[in-house]
Amino acid sequence: MKFHVLTLFPEMVNNGLHTSITGRAMEKELISLNTVNIRDFAGNKHGKVDDYPYGGGAGMVMQAEPIYQAHKMLENQAGHPLRTVYLTPQGKTFNQDMAKELAKEEELVFLCGHYEGVDERVLEEIVTDHVSIGDYVLTGGELPAMVMIDTISRLVEGVLNNENSAEFESFHDSLLEYPQYSRPEIWREKAVPPVLLSGHHANVEKWRREQSVLRTARWRPDLLEKADLTKKEKEMLKGEDKNV
Repeated sequence: MKFHVLTLFPEMVNNGLHTSITGRAMEKELISLNTVNIRDFAGNKHGKVDDYPYGGGAGMVMQAEPIYQAHKMLENQAGHPLRTVYLTPQGKTFNQDMAKELAKEEELVFLCGHYEGVDERVLEEIVTDHVSIGDYVLTGGELPAMVMIDTISRLVEGVLNNENSAEFESFHDSLLEYPQYSRPEIWREKAVPPVLLSGHHANVEKWRREQSVLRTARWRPDLLEKADLTKKEKEMLKGEDKNV
């Protein structure tokens, strides 16, 4: 899968993603990262890509033409239109379902804004998806782009060593992941749940499922609306509510 990032700070994106799982995935050529410096398309010797907003107001706005030309170069290289994500707090909130959908693409472009925003006209021209990673404002779109690329990369075949890892992590079936334990068996007088030491795989899976349901109810009850719960699990949660 090919990721393209239109940014004013390519080194920030490169440094962040050429490590850990995404870095190894690039070495194996399972994914690729192409950062494009928008300033290279400024059309002036100073690399200026922003100007004052029409109508007045604080700050500067990124101009349309440098972004358009950078994006046009990518589409010319690809030979076809590219799905393009603009990172903005005004966009649809990113989640695991969206990550799965985007992971089906062969190429993705991420546009990282800065200053007070981007000229609306170029957004209308090139952007297919407006996406936010949460209801807060960041300095620019680089961190959200890195978050999305990391999440999407994990869903690309071969990126994770364990083929089941992506399927059974948090948000699978709209449930949070069950608690995890490792050695030692007893740490500061806290013991690993006995069922995990039993070697009985069916009981282990049953316990993990119950813990996922309980943890979701406790920390993210909003997710349960989409979770496919059994009648027994629903009764279990009703019992928990009575015990609170």
